[in-house]
Amino acid sequence: MGKLISENLTEQIIGAAIEVHRELGPGLLESAYEECLCYELSQRGLSFQRQVELPVKYKSIRLNCGYIADIIVEETVLLELKSVDQLHPVHDAQLITYLKIAGLKVGLLINFNVPVLKEGIHRRVH
Repeated sequence: MGKLISENLTEQIIGAAIEVHRELGPGLLESAYEECLCYELSQRGLSFQRQVELPVKYKSIRLNCGYIADIIVEETVLLELKSVDQLHPVHDAQLITYLKIAGLKVGLLINFNVPVLKEGIHRRVH
């Protein structure tokens, strides 16, 4: 998928996340934001998968180690959702690792527990 298409897709996802944040505000559980974000993505006609298992490839075998991506949109953009007081470097590392395991290039780390959502969105390219 080309860079322009990927950017357009992330803009649509961010728009959906902003809509969820406008309606709910900060302070809820991650699961509530995930449910509402999936609704918004479907309203925008975007395909997605939720709670996607990400097996680790080790010495040419695939091992299910319990890694799960929150949402993958259009088989292209991985979303890692949080509802925490503050994002830490470990959250970015988690997103990069998930991108690597999933074989995807673009990811969004979205922390809904902020006053203004754009402060809680980190776009990463692997």
